[in-house]
Amino acid sequence: MQDLLEWKKHQRELLIAARESIPEKTHWEWSQAISGNLMQKLSNPQKMIIGIYCPFRGEYDPRSIARYLIQNSATLALPEIIGKDTPLCFREWSMDTPMKNGAYGIPIPVDTKIVRPDAVIIPMVGFDRQGYRLGYGGGFFDRTLASYQRQPLSIGVAFEIQRLENTYPQAHDIAMHYVITEARSLQTRNY
Repeated sequence: MQDLLEWKKHQRELLIAARESIPEKTHWEWSQAISGNLMQKLSNPQKMIIGIYCPFRGEYDPRSIARYLIQNSATLALPEIIGKDTPLCFREWSMDTPMKNGAYGIPIPVDTKIVRPDAVIIPMVGFDRQGYRLGYGGGFFDRTLASYQRQPLSIGVAFEIQRLENTYPQAHDIAMHYVITEARSLQTRNY
């Protein structure tokens, strides 16, 4: 590939525009289907710490899976960008946690405990069949996963319209254990 960075930038623009143009009703239906597929993978979340995220730019809306996980005794955590070229930290979160705007205007918990997730639900701009993701380009999730001695279960979530034939992963990219869409649950590597 001649100019990988330019290709990735172009793909991000196309995929985000496609995601943002999904009609509201369809987005809700697809998000519910993804939540159902996630419930099958996380059927026994008791005592687990699970990283989720606040949806951004048309991403899958994880609120229904968050309710399910909380009702089933999981501890949830949201990622916080603490610096450029550093791993994310995950802060405990519940439905009534006070929030503030963090990097990129994405809400983060105010001064809650920093935790290490057992599993992380990771949004994807694009993905391929091998479980590699195209993100926003900052490398935060890959850097975070690489920083753990034992990686948490990584579950990438996206809509089928975000599937790519190839994301052209680099040496620092880390494949997801599972890719979950509204149509399928694909295991891409062992956990």
